[in-house]
Amino acid sequence: MKKSILTVTIVIVLLLAFVGCSGENKDSVVLNVLNYGEYIDMDLLDEFENTYDVKINYEIYPTPEDMYTKVKSGATNFDLIISSDYMIERLINEGWVEELDYDNIPNYQYIDEDFKKTAYDPEGKYTVPYFWGTLGILYDTTKVQGTPTSWDLLWDDNYSGQILMMDSQRDSLGAALKKLGYSLNTTNESELEEAKQLLIQQKPLVLAYVVDEVRDMMIGGEAAVALLWSGEAVAAMGENENLAYYVPEEGSNVWVDAMFIPNTTTNKKEAEMFINFLTDKDNTLRNIDYVWYSTVHTEAINEVEEFLFDNPGFNPSDDILDRTEMFRDLGDSLQLYYRIWTEVLAN
Repeated sequence: MKKSILTVTIVIVLLLAFVGCSGENKDSVVLNVLNYGEYIDMDLLDEFENTYDVKINYEIYPTPEDMYTKVKSGATNFDLIISSDYMIERLINEGWVEELDYDNIPNYQYIDEDFKKTAYDPEGKYTVPYFWGTLGILYDTTKVQGTPTSWDLLWDDNYSGQILMMDSQRDSLGAALKKLGYSLNTTNESELEEAKQLLIQQKPLVLAYVVDEVRDMMIGGEAAVALLWSGEAVAAMGENENLAYYVPEEGSNVWVDAMFIPNTTTNKKEAEMFINFLTDKDNTLRNIDYVWYSTVHTEAINEVEEFLFDNPGFNPSDDILDRTEMFRDLGDSLQLYYRIWTEVLAN
């Protein structure tokens, strides 16, 4: 009798284990997502997983160049990537990006029409815009004299050892190029050589070349001046009332980050579901509260907190935008930027 009970018990346990395992594997979709660090409300990932029974494998990277290298290495078959305009343009040109099925992204109707067909995606077939912003200078008003308006502040001897530059070749080289009066997208070697020499001259003044650390260092008063993206600047200003942001009068970069699906995906439909989830109005508002960048969502913009509209980092004027340009894919000339930036850091 005891043997019979034991046998039945074992059979039941094995059956339950089999059912449990088969249920676990039945819909085990894993979505590999690649994004900048600190660029999404992480609670949204949990909510998407719970709502759609999809597991998200989430990875981060510091610069578009790092993203490009990671994607081309093939170490991970990414399903969805959030990155910057010029590097998306390059991947599109190289045939690495899938066309989207916008029928699976109904919230796309709420994206501002001005952002649907852009220089990096002129036919509007491959991307959904995420956030946009500018590149400028964040400074501490208790340490910097007057009201600066120029790129010259990053080369001012008065702030030696208190200047933060970005360890990002297009951004830092872009600042030098604009200070010299050149295009952000120049491929002229003599102009780039001038920019290199300008950045080498600046090096004794620089406290550090960093990316994700800039915001916290400025909030904590560790530096007086920093090259920084607008949303990071707005977030820092919210934590430290002594900080201010401006786009230099010589001109700068206006950028758009977007979501796209690389051709390495094995879960295209789920990736489009996630894009649609992130472009929901309420989820967009939550993301704005987390990252503080400018939105492309025509419904969410109407519910953004009023104080943000007075901040040039979130709501740049037409005058500011008129003196900006977008980074573009430079093709083979990008190797020239790689070389020059490496020489700046090594000098």
